[in-house]
Amino acid sequence: MATAFIGVGSNIGDRETFLNLALGLLKQDPSIKVEKTSPVYETDPVSGIPQGKYLNAVWQVSTDLTPERLLDVLRGIEKALGRERKERFSPRTIDLDILFYDQFIYSSERLTVPHPRLHERFFVLRPLADLSPDLLHPMIRRSVKDLLGEVERKLGVQAL
Repeated sequence: MATAFIGVGSNIGDRETFLNLALGLLKQDPSIKVEKTSPVYETDPVSGIPQGKYLNAVWQVSTDLTPERLLDVLRGIEKALGRERKERFSPRTIDLDILFYDQFIYSSERLTVPHPRLHERFFVLRPLADLSPDLLHPMIRRSVKDLLGEVERKLGVQAL
């Protein structure tokens, strides 16, 4: 069984309901076991597209699915919850991203693991640090806690 961390976000409609529905659908898959869920944080969008604030969290799962197959499950949940992929960084009912899959480094047309921008994103690192602060990024070789501290300093954010 592999350990994967899933980044979760929603900024359209009843954001909390979308997070809960996505978690419920994920728990229905017999190949995935949800191990831990982070607190939910409200964050500003990172793109220049005008849109509402996000609710963000991270879920730790164990699975025997390959990264590509796990992505298929996540995309199926997004589709079931009305996610439309119109343009990059557009508002969404639900966004589910594979952040880490064990210490696996992988890239295809559809998927890059670890997520290529996670080390720059407060909205990912803050909830990820709640679950696994000492987890090492397999490419950067720094802990989630250290990466979060660096992003907080750049943003001028006080540690929570």
